[in-house]
Amino acid sequence: MLRLLTVLLVLMLGACATTSPEAWERGRLAKPEMAWDPDPMAAAQRNHTYTSKEQATGGASVGGGGCGCSN
Repeated sequence: MLRLLTVLLVLMLGACATTSPEAWERGRLAKPEMAWDPDPMAAAQRNHTYTSKEQATGGASVGGGGCGCSN
């Protein structure tokens, strides 16, 4: 049991990243295709369509029933 806990602890500590991206890596991360929504207009249209079809308060951000009542 102790061996298993030790292995799990070592694996969890190995997953920690302590460095930030270097200067030469930041250019690649700043490209438009790396954004959450590469096409803001398409994302806005998709969100509007989802909200219109769902008819729930808050659209995609808040849970609720189809009747419009909030939980």
